[in-house]
Order: sequence, then C-alpha cells, then structure tokens
Amino acid sequence: MSEAAMDRFEIRLGEEGYPESVAELPDPPSVLYGRGDPSALSTPALSVIGSRRASPYGIAVAELTGRIAAESGVTVVSGGARGCDQAAGRAALDAGGRHVVVLGTGADVVYPATSRTLIDRAIDASGCALSIEPWGTPPQKWAFPKRNRVIAALSRATLVAEAGMPSGTFSTAETANALGREVLAAPGSIFSPESRGSNYLIANGACCIADDESLEVAISRIYGTLRFCRGGAPGLSGLDGAERKAMDMLVANPLRPEELAAHLRLDAIACLTMLSSLEVAGMVTRLSDGRVSPSKSALHALSRLGHNR
Repeated sequence: MSEAAMDRFEIRLGEEGYPESVAELPDPPSVLYGRGDPSALSTPALSVIGSRRASPYGIAVAELTGRIAAESGVTVVSGGARGCDQAAGRAALDAGGRHVVVLGTGADVVYPATSRTLIDRAIDASGCALSIEPWGTPPQKWAFPKRNRVIAALSRATLVAEAGMPSGTFSTAETANALGREVLAAPGSIFSPESRGSNYLIANGACCIADDESLEVAISRIYGTLRFCRGGAPGLSGLDGAERKAMDMLVANPLRPEELAAHLRLDAIACLTMLSSLEVAGMVTRLSDGRVSPSKSALHALSRLGHNR
C-alpha cells in the first residue's frame, strides 16, 4: 500500500468536508473517522447492499451494478461484507471507479479479514474506508446497524442486489426511505428464498431493476449522468437447443439435476452429461444445497444478450 493510502482523517460535524448527506441524519455522528481520500464522501454515490451468503445471481447483480455505476461516474458505497458488498466494490474498482467502504469497526480495523484487499484497493483508488467508531474499535454487533445508517445517508440511492427474509439490509433500506432517498432492488424468482426480501421491497415501493438497461435508466434519472453500453454475449453462441433451454430455466430458478431433467424431458444420464459440459465451459455452478445455478459470467452474458435483442 502507498504512503498516501495510509493517511488518516477525522471530520467533525459542522466542519468543512463533513458530507451534507450524512448531516441530514436525525442524529448524525459527531465524528467521521477514515483512511484514504475524504473528498470521496462528497461525490455522487450509489450504495450497493445485499446478502453475505449471496447466490451467483446476487453476486452477478452486484457486479453489474458496481460496473455500471463506475462507468457512469458514480462512486459505489458498501459495507465491505462478504457477498454482494465486496462484489460491487471490486467491480467498481475494476471499472476504474471509486469505492467507499463503511465499516462497523474502527476505520483502522479490517473486518471481515476477506475485505482487506478490497479496502486497500479502494484507498489506493482515491476512495476511503470510513467509520463512525473510534480508532481501534473491534467488531461489535451493535455497531453494524449504526453504520448501515451512514451507508444509506452517503448516497442518493441504495440498491439491494439480493436479500432473503429476514435481512439486515432492511435497516439500510428503511433509513434511505426515511431520508427521502430512492431504494432500488433486483427482483428474483418467487421460488428463491434468497430473493424473498428483494421481492418484498419491490412490492412495497422499491424501484424494480429488471435488467442492465433499467439500471442505466435509473442511474441516469437519479444522477443526471449517462453511460455508454457495449453489447455482445460471448460464451452463449455455442449452446445447442437443450443447453439454452436449460440455461433459461436455471436463470428463472436454480434447480436440482433431477428437476431439470424432468422439465427438459431428458433421462438422468443425459442431463448430468449436459450439466457437466456446461460446468466445464464455466456456464453453470453447483450450489451448496445441490442445486445448479448459472455462473456469474453466464448471467452477465445473458444480460448483455437480452439488452441487445
């Protein structure tokens, strides 16, 4: 890490540099502690949140959001947690954007350990690691709901990439609503427990992000910025009819091999052979409960294909 990345800052409520968006909280934090570039706190920002135990679908949505936000000149804010948060942050940085990681620990404490590389990259790319807890504060359960308020406050909008029921993302969405900020959510299958929370938010007024085009439109509307979208769908052109039908079914809802075989009217051996071929090609992945899901790369490719139909 560069010497500049090790720079610490403290900004007190009322001082120059304290973000106006955070000051709008009913009980704004008296001090913001951070490492990196404090100017990132005053840039147009989109908060991306979601499940820590995200499915490939949730990860793909978070990555898509992070990339499009960065390519639109919008800073991505997250909590740096496993799953959707880290996926959105990495995608934003890979696209040359800025990332602000809001921690539930002290800004100098890395938690979870898997976020270390993300935090270092964010700081080095003119973003920052931010906290409302004093230096050296270890992880405490009560601190994370407090930091969720800041995640919502920093941004003009909050996007929920994937959330089950119950979900810790709701406190962030509730704060965003209370502040008059927009809540966006990606819908999922009505049969998927991982998407019950996201679908609930949409049913109760969140803006539905149905594809990459609707995400671009939402960002353009909220932030007044445009992003050039490139098409193409590498990796899908070689699929035969049965494989494409299988991919369409798995996008709608991850299935067990025997369920997929029944839907496709294939015998078990033929279905397993097809799935093995798709897995080797990087098109599908096995979930921990035995279901099969499209891989992240396949979901991104299918999204681009749908956008250009």
